[in-house]
Amino acid sequence: MTPQDLVLTPRGIRFMGRTFPAAIGKSGLRADKREGDGATPRGIHRIAGLYYRPDRLLPPAPWARPIGPGDLWSDDPADPAYNTHVRAPHAFSHERLRRADPLYDIVLTTDWNWPVATPGHGSAIFLHNWRKPRHPTEGCIAFRRDHLAWIALRAAPGTRLIVP
Repeated sequence: MTPQDLVLTPRGIRFMGRTFPAAIGKSGLRADKREGDGATPRGIHRIAGLYYRPDRLLPPAPWARPIGPGDLWSDDPADPAYNTHVRAPHAFSHERLRRADPLYDIVLTTDWNWPVATPGHGSAIFLHNWRKPRHPTEGCIAFRRDHLAWIALRAAPGTRLIVP
């Protein structure tokens, strides 16, 4: 492990000499992640993408991509585009990236089950804003908005996320 790794600890995520309180999946940590189980997958993952809401904030980092009204993420194991960014209209089950709430105002995507996804092994493992302090997620890792912005500015594609 290096200071440039995002490391999940009992106190939160350690990154670049700081520790940020974080929320994990409502079902805890699992090595055998499955779609819809509410667990955060154990393992060494990498940051793969960064998205943001341009109508609500400035780009959190130079490599960030704006979220538009038609941006979705496929969560349907039957979809050939399972666990990837897709655009509306999309016939399979999906999550909207452009939400009414601020949950996905900044989203760091991970390489969990990506870029070649195994159907049913889980999708959309993101780092995003939390609903309220330490409120469990559906499997993602969530942060206070200012903490997530700090992380997004300093993380880069390939930054390791270690979930022991």
